[in-house]
Amino acid sequence: MTNNKTKKKRVYLDYAATTPVDKAVVKSMLPYFTEKFGNPASIHSAGTEANKALEKAREIFANYLSCDLSEIFFTSSATESNNWALKGIARAYKNKGNKIIVSSVEHDCVLNSAKWLSQNGFEIEYAPVDEFGTVDLEKLKKMITKETILVSIMHSNNEIGTLQPVKEIGEICKEKGVLFHTDAAQSFGKMPINLKKVNIDLLTASSHKIYGPKGVALLYIRKGTLIEPLLHGGGHERGKRSSTSNVAGIVGFAKALELCLKEMQDEKLRQTQLRDKIIKNILKNIPNSHLNGHPKNRLFNNVNMRFDFIEGEALMMELDNKGIEVSTVSACASSTLQFSHVLLACGIEEKYAQGTIRISLGRYTTEKDVDYLLEVLPKAVEKMRKISPLNVENWKM
Repeated sequence: MTNNKTKKKRVYLDYAATTPVDKAVVKSMLPYFTEKFGNPASIHSAGTEANKALEKAREIFANYLSCDLSEIFFTSSATESNNWALKGIARAYKNKGNKIIVSSVEHDCVLNSAKWLSQNGFEIEYAPVDEFGTVDLEKLKKMITKETILVSIMHSNNEIGTLQPVKEIGEICKEKGVLFHTDAAQSFGKMPINLKKVNIDLLTASSHKIYGPKGVALLYIRKGTLIEPLLHGGGHERGKRSSTSNVAGIVGFAKALELCLKEMQDEKLRQTQLRDKIIKNILKNIPNSHLNGHPKNRLFNNVNMRFDFIEGEALMMELDNKGIEVSTVSACASSTLQFSHVLLACGIEEKYAQGTIRISLGRYTTEKDVDYLLEVLPKAVEKMRKISPLNVENWKM
């Protein structure tokens, strides 16, 4: 008989996909489900109480980003925020121009929004990246023309962790007179972001990446920036984003950010040490292994490794059998088993790109978790290579 009390060892190393909701976040949200349940659009006492919570949360985000309260707009997801940024700006500035530039390593929701715009009268150009996934600034500068209305380049890459030079990109956009949007879903809450010092006109952030609830996010829109609503209805969020506000979710999102800010420096140091330990050990102990992304200019919790002669999906499942949870490509696209567009954009061939896994660390990752990974991974890679159809002979084509 199987002993139901025997628990399988579990090491969660997929924090870039999502994070567990912090217990303190859950506690902060609970009153807004049953006690303080009012609609913030209502003017009676219950509505006023809910609205106060909403605006207090907005203030927390504005303080972190060094922007005005009126520039923070709550949405349901980073996907919605990114769709709104691209489509809303395109519609608002269509009389100025029809050209939009995105990087070739953007999240799928940005790339698919751009694709939709290309089918509706807009010209889309893709800014190239180097071998580390960093946007080529000189090429970007040359791509911007009088017809360009928006540049959208992510703050940090969700797959390989590379940080983009957003300050320099912002300066280029300001000089050229075009708007700049950045998807900061992966970096938000992990590092300081001062919008008074960086020329960013629109910024996307997400709750469930920072130990907050799913179903809530934000879009920062610099004052004076025109944007068409994506959702039409009762005129919530100052007429920009209609839909009854998710008060409990927004309160939880704000609490999650507060917790991240309190531990930011300590967690950066701790997770950087764990990250570097993983990278060093893998490169030393597993032959034909390679680090994807920039070796230094990367998120402190991201390790993206490529193993020759192996399939990343097979390795991921072998690790899962041992209780270690990682991912291959972005979790949003992993079910399609496609080659990573990010790795291909970095110039990595398909036969090499498919041998990739992403290991992402978080608040609850321990040294023991990392040691267990480093114990199991070399054996798993060796096992998968023995049975993989991607053997050395097949690579001599």
